Formats: sequence, structure tokens, C-alpha cells
Amino acid sequence: MTDLRYPIGQFQFPEVVTAQQVKEWIEDIRLLPTQLAEALNGASEQSLTKSYRENGWTVMQLVHHMADSHMNSYIRFKLALTEDSPTIKPYNEVEWAKLPDSEMPVATSCNIIEGLHERWVYLLESLTENQLQRAFHHPDSGSMTLEKAVALYAWHGEHHLAHIQMALAK
Repeated sequence: MTDLRYPIGQFQFPEVVTAQQVKEWIEDIRLLPTQLAEALNGASEQSLTKSYRENGWTVMQLVHHMADSHMNSYIRFKLALTEDSPTIKPYNEVEWAKLPDSEMPVATSCNIIEGLHERWVYLLESLTENQLQRAFHHPDSGSMTLEKAVALYAWHGEHHLAHIQMALAK
């Protein structure tokens, strides 16, 4: 692996999406809180300050980032389901990672991720094919369907989980 930033590869969305793929992505989102808890089990406070690469985020920052990012995504889903192609508000994830709450114990964000993913999966499992085609508009990257966002966030969780596992293995 040459690029430690992408331990599972960069996000790729298939040209054709099957209902089975969507179910698998939802299952990935469902499993993330458990996988995260398993990865962090027994980690010392010192190990949470480790990074997966030079100048990369620490385990602590990664966990808090996942909570921040997934909360934003959940809200974007709800906006897209209740408004006609809403323009969402981007946020500066690098600056968010520097805020004081990113120094809190990781358990606080693990609890958020656990509860959030329970609600998110419940919502995702209820979506029809038509609802999965609803979209939101990101000012920087353009329109994104909810179907693509499900795939992206399944990948996002696995992506940062791999970062955390790499850092803790050092």
C-alpha cells in the first residue's frame, strides 16, 4: 500500500447499483459501531494519541471526526427526504478536529455513533427506490443521491476504521 490515506482504496461508486448492494452498504453502516468498539477495546489513553501516518489525525481525532461527519450526513439525508434537492451546508472538518470537544474521551463519540447509526439504519431500511434517488446539493461537489451517499458513508466508516486499526497496531 503506497498511500496510507486510503488504506481500503478511494471511494468508487458503481455505474449500476443493485438492491443487494444497498442492503450491504446499510449493513456496513449498522456494523460500524460494534467494529469501532472492538477496535478500541483495551486501547490505552496514550495509544489514542497515535496517528496512522505522519501528519495524520490521531485515533482520538478520527473517532470524533466520524461522529461529526456521520451526524452531518444523517441530517443531509433528512433534508433530502423532506425538501426538494436542498443545498446543504459544508463544514471544515480540519477545523472541527481542532475544537476542544475533539479532546473529550472517545467514548462520548462512540456513544453518539452507536445511537446515531441505530436511527440512521432504521431510516435507511425504510427508504424506497424512489427515495434513494432523492438528492441534496453540495456547494463544492454538486448533486448527490441518497443511494450514493449510503455507499459513500459505508465506505467512510470502513476507511476511518482502517486508519484507527493501523494506528493502534503501531
